[in-house]
Amino acid sequence: MNGASREALAAARERLDALTDSTSVDAGSLADELAAVTALLDREVSLRRVLTDPAQDGAGKAQLAERLFAGQVGGQTVDLVSGMVRSRWSQSRDLADALEELANIADLTAAQQAGALDDVEDELFRFGRIVSSSTELRAALTGRKDVGTAKTELLHRLLDGRANPTTERLVTRLVTAPRGRSLETGLESLSKLAAERRDRMVAVVTSAEPLSDSQKRRLGAALTKLYGRPMHLNLDVDPEVVGGLRVQVGDEVINGSVADRIEDAARRLAS
Repeated sequence: MNGASREALAAARERLDALTDSTSVDAGSLADELAAVTALLDREVSLRRVLTDPAQDGAGKAQLAERLFAGQVGGQTVDLVSGMVRSRWSQSRDLADALEELANIADLTAAQQAGALDDVEDELFRFGRIVSSSTELRAALTGRKDVGTAKTELLHRLLDGRANPTTERLVTRLVTAPRGRSLETGLESLSKLAAERRDRMVAVVTSAEPLSDSQKRRLGAALTKLYGRPMHLNLDVDPEVVGGLRVQVGDEVINGSVADRIEDAARRLAS
């Protein structure tokens, strides 16, 4: 998002954080309702355009949202949506994108309040690795022939009892309503949101063998010092990494593997 939409989203996230700080608010239910509003605005493009029309008065748009959603969702959700339509949005789709992000944040907040955020982060990462390694599973979850109900049932069989309920909810929403994204992109976005809940960055660490607890602590401390922010490690094992580590933080790659150094040497000789 750019310009006005970015500012509107930042303000909406602040309101959501203030709301979910209250122990009386059910963050999981709030997530479901925000997701339902997102789905409605995806279906009703004309409504979305009316609610984001810069030529219309913000108070009038807020009143329209209140009339539409009162009685359909809880008061907290109505207040959040009404506040969002008062803001200016660069594109009408940005409103739906922002609502989806708030729904995901609300679910992750529920996990954090339950002390399960670390589990959800790790499960999202592992699920992404499983999908990337199974062409058949990826096809089943992204194919256009299978309806949402079939995909939901498949995910329930895969994740029920093996993953936190929040993980299942997030993945199910992503698979059944991808909203133009690839499954991999959606999972990466969810992982980043999960890390942000505790102001951490995510480092994807690939090693030839599993790291020991001591190695993980030292690496986490070193990366935290390097980037100046707490770092969450997503660990992957790849035997082709002959030795050392490959660390990716965002778009930046820190190569320390023997295989990469051999390839680099070969490129230099060839040139």
